[in-house]
Amino acid sequence: MTAKRAIYNWLGAIVVILAGIMAGEANAESLANFLPDITPSELVEGADAFGPIRQDLPVAPVLKGGETIAYAFLTSDFVGTTGYSGKPIHVVAAIDADAVLTGVKLVKHSEPIVLIGIPESKMVKVTEGYTGLDLKAEVASGGTAHDLDIISGATVTIMVIDDSLVRAGIKVARGLGLGGLSPAQPTGPRREVDMTQEAISDWSTLSGDGSVRRLTLDVGQINAAFEETGDARAIKRPEKGAPDDTFIDMQMALVSVPSIGKSLLGDAEYRNMLAWLDEGEHAILVMGRGAYSFKGSGYVRGGIFDRIHLIQGDKSVRFFDKQHVRIGALGTPDSPSFTELDLFKIPAEADFDPAEPFRLQLLVQRAVGAVEKTFLTFDLDYKLPQSYLLPVAAPAPVLNNADDEAAAKSQLWKRIWKDKSVEIGILGVMLLVLTGTFFFQFQATANARVFFWFRMGFLTFTLFFLGWYANAQLSVVNLMALAGSLRSGFTWDAFLMDPLVFIQWFAVAAALVFWGRGAYCGWLCPFGALQELTNKIARAFRFPQWTLPWGLHERLWPLKYMIFFGLFGVSMVSIPMAETYAEVEPFKTAIILKFVRDWPFVVYALVLLFAGLFIERFYCRYLCPLGGALAIPARIRMFDWLRRYKECGNPCQTCANECPVQAIHPTGEINPNECVDCLHCQVLYQSADKCPVVIRKLKRREKIGSADLNIPLKSPPANHPNAKTS
Repeated sequence: MTAKRAIYNWLGAIVVILAGIMAGEANAESLANFLPDITPSELVEGADAFGPIRQDLPVAPVLKGGETIAYAFLTSDFVGTTGYSGKPIHVVAAIDADAVLTGVKLVKHSEPIVLIGIPESKMVKVTEGYTGLDLKAEVASGGTAHDLDIISGATVTIMVIDDSLVRAGIKVARGLGLGGLSPAQPTGPRREVDMTQEAISDWSTLSGDGSVRRLTLDVGQINAAFEETGDARAIKRPEKGAPDDTFIDMQMALVSVPSIGKSLLGDAEYRNMLAWLDEGEHAILVMGRGAYSFKGSGYVRGGIFDRIHLIQGDKSVRFFDKQHVRIGALGTPDSPSFTELDLFKIPAEADFDPAEPFRLQLLVQRAVGAVEKTFLTFDLDYKLPQSYLLPVAAPAPVLNNADDEAAAKSQLWKRIWKDKSVEIGILGVMLLVLTGTFFFQFQATANARVFFWFRMGFLTFTLFFLGWYANAQLSVVNLMALAGSLRSGFTWDAFLMDPLVFIQWFAVAAALVFWGRGAYCGWLCPFGALQELTNKIARAFRFPQWTLPWGLHERLWPLKYMIFFGLFGVSMVSIPMAETYAEVEPFKTAIILKFVRDWPFVVYALVLLFAGLFIERFYCRYLCPLGGALAIPARIRMFDWLRRYKECGNPCQTCANECPVQAIHPTGEINPNECVDCLHCQVLYQSADKCPVVIRKLKRREKIGSADLNIPLKSPPANHPNAKTS
């Protein structure tokens, strides 16, 4: 009885621990989770404790001697601005009664920019530099009362941190009534755009009534602005040219308003724009000339325009290359000439209101060193003229938060699929080619040399397109995320955000029924392709190839299954912990980040590739948890496409000896759990040089043919017309 009670006690303790860990995971990105790791004095000098988190607003009082001297908050609780990673950057800050930030601490982020050469210490230093920021001044100036401290190479990440801190801080200050701030109230009657107006106007009219707004800076103004910063390095490098030379003349118009759009773009270009925009989306036309480009060239490398930034109230929009279209000329004959004419799409999920004022913020940069730059910002304000607006008698009904969030997610993934239509088409062609190869594999493998180069070409395209270009490498993390979603309430939206990965998983599901796991592992896995290609190069340089004894090889197979079950078990408790252990997959290092990562990860990936030079697909054979995960459902496959002779394995061992991954047993059976469907055995099946069965058949045919040639012809009968007479 005592032993049984002890067992129950142990089980109860384990349940409590697991429940605690799972609860911790559920709140892993909440203020309650981050506060225990922060000392109160880090946020407010002299503070000694945190009070309980309030129920009405997710803030915690910061206490000194039992008195509240400030409030701590987590930026991601109030704003959802995301960086390169697509995830929020979590910052804990404290704000005092005068609406001034007393302390700021970067607590969590997933920014890849830090993984590729930007020291974490720089990010921390910039974030902590917001201590002392007066949010009253930010409200008065629209968020521009401070200077951005930009890290060269991490512009967007710093701008996300800046946007999150300022907007979240203002929301907290308004919610608590700090510094005399109160919740923003709408002024005047709410209005909406009159979309029925389609009158055409000339440039003079549009610029005169405010339909086109302008920001002009000359060289003298820019040099004076940098001089006011007191940065000696920037002052020493003034902009070249006369003081009255145009530095930038930037003008903007909201061309999704019909009258403005038709006037500036012309009828044909306006129709093209409407076809480009989805429901709920808007577009601005930005025009520029002068020495400075509002686009720059950063978007070519990173896909994001980091010199312009649209701001409306607490909302901000950054533009990506897929939200941009160049136009050739304006439709207004009296317009000035511009060197840059560009349309930028404002996505529906930005919740942009065209009837409300907004501004386009311009980032002006100046090099102060070999790679370092300093920055200033200037605003181009825009307000739609009243003539385009209609008063709204009553507010339109709004969706509840859940419906609104679902609608926003749906619009987002649809836009992503549209933006990636070319990549989706290319993947579709790849899948069609691969499917045709499998269905007609006997014909495809008839010529060994042609098939070899076809396979090498396909794997090369897989590596460069699916891997290094599209970052569409499947991972065991995808399966763990799916399991977590099924537990917490499954929705398609999260999985639809990456169309290439989504399509591949559906293709894998179908392939498991027809061919098993090898259709993916042997053809569509970028890291698998990298291993095979590097091994082929090693063979060309005569690297020795090692074949493990069958007994050892067979006992190493289960390792990948054990790794998968271990990761899956951990994911049941904590997804973040499982993602950490999933680094056993070198995919993130070798494919996603292209080896630009901390040295331990790079060394690990290179060691696996080095082993693969001598043992082809070493990682695939013994360590890949994704391969193990796919092999389990692959046992349901309904067809056996690989042709075999009854002599295979007894006595012939040709295929077993030449199988690249040793998936063929000495007795001749192919193990579908280990086969990567490279089809090499089907090449050998038809080989007149290597397959004993084929060789024997050909020899038999040759003998029969020779015998036919030696058979004597019968003489015709004596009474036959052709009979010879003596």
